[in-house]
Amino acid sequence: MNAPMPFPALRAEAVEAQLGHGPARTPVLHGVSLDIRAGCWTSIVGPNGAGKSTLLKCLAGLLPHRGSVALLGQPLLALPQRVRARQLAWLGQNESSADDLIVWDVAMLGRLPHQPWLSAPSVADHAAVEQALRATQAWDWRHRPLGQLSGGERQRVLLARALAVQAQVLLMDEPLANLDPPHQVDWLLLVRELVRQGRTVVSVLHEISTALQADALVLMAQGRIRHHGGCKDAATHRALEQVFDERIHVQQVAGQWISLPRL
Repeated sequence: MNAPMPFPALRAEAVEAQLGHGPARTPVLHGVSLDIRAGCWTSIVGPNGAGKSTLLKCLAGLLPHRGSVALLGQPLLALPQRVRARQLAWLGQNESSADDLIVWDVAMLGRLPHQPWLSAPSVADHAAVEQALRATQAWDWRHRPLGQLSGGERQRVLLARALAVQAQVLLMDEPLANLDPPHQVDWLLLVRELVRQGRTVVSVLHEISTALQADALVLMAQGRIRHHGGCKDAATHRALEQVFDERIHVQQVAGQWISLPRL
């Protein structure tokens, strides 16, 4: 693993964001400040409408906002776009790509930030794409059009595109969508391997028990951070139960912390 960085992988300071257009714009984030530790997996959870995806988009520089975001110690929006695209990879909700593109070409899109303008993919690009497709178990479909794949298969290809960037920081919004339980486990193992390599992963998840396998948990409600702490900490478990109105409870089963409905 690489040596720890002297600064957070991501830092948000007093971030405010709105959604919508014109007079119908709705405030979603209210002065959010957050440090994401480098070389760790941080999960963001909270009730529907808490602002989780909006925060992730602000951290990625994909949504206009007030306040500031720093990536690897540098102001995010001051970084040249290609530099930012090499350092930070993004996997969003319900992302699409042209159905007639073959899987290999979709994954190769992740290498665009590394390629000179109008240049053919290099040996390193081919190696990165193969590694990503194998890591997501999508290698056998590399010659198939995206439109021939199921929802879960498409999601694995889009994950491969993000992995092919080989960025230091990877942001994922609902990455488990359409994945069956075995492939959700594969995703979890993949994230742990990325962290072992020194990468930083930030995920927005609805699957609370999976989120509890992360290193740190950010709990959001009503556009604010209610708690940020270790996933094994009792204070985090109590805050998690509170943010979901005591409708869940956290307990340890077979050495792992999971979320169960409070009946």
